[in-house]
Amino acid sequence: MHAWFWLSIVALIVFGVTGVTQKLSTNRVSFEMSYVWFCAAMVAISAAVAVMVPLDWRISPSTGSLAIIGGLLNGLGVLTSFAALERGGKASVVIPIINLYPLITIVLAWLFLGERLSKIHMLGVCFALAGVILLSRETA
Repeated sequence: MHAWFWLSIVALIVFGVTGVTQKLSTNRVSFEMSYVWFCAAMVAISAAVAVMVPLDWRISPSTGSLAIIGGLLNGLGVLTSFAALERGGKASVVIPIINLYPLITIVLAWLFLGERLSKIHMLGVCFALAGVILLSRETA
């Protein structure tokens, strides 16, 4: 199998465990404190990559701006997901909902990048939305 496949499996496992650790942390401390520690871990990982991997630091201002905006949006997404978990959201509901973010990407790619959606892709989007609705329904 291809390396990308195994890396994807590792990411799947790591992100799956992350949902539980985030819920456990927001059960014990504020979402803001959980976020600060999340950021500390990201800084440590970023520093390790910067030291261990030869990076070409020459990028255009527009590329740097896009990377910064992406990081800011990612950070805001993490912060709001921690808040959702702290404010009573179940990990089994919150994590699947927030991980449907590719649906937003699909719509934006269609609108701004001219990417086409086949009928099967649109059916997949509909099933994903139905899944969100079903997951978010609370039972008595």
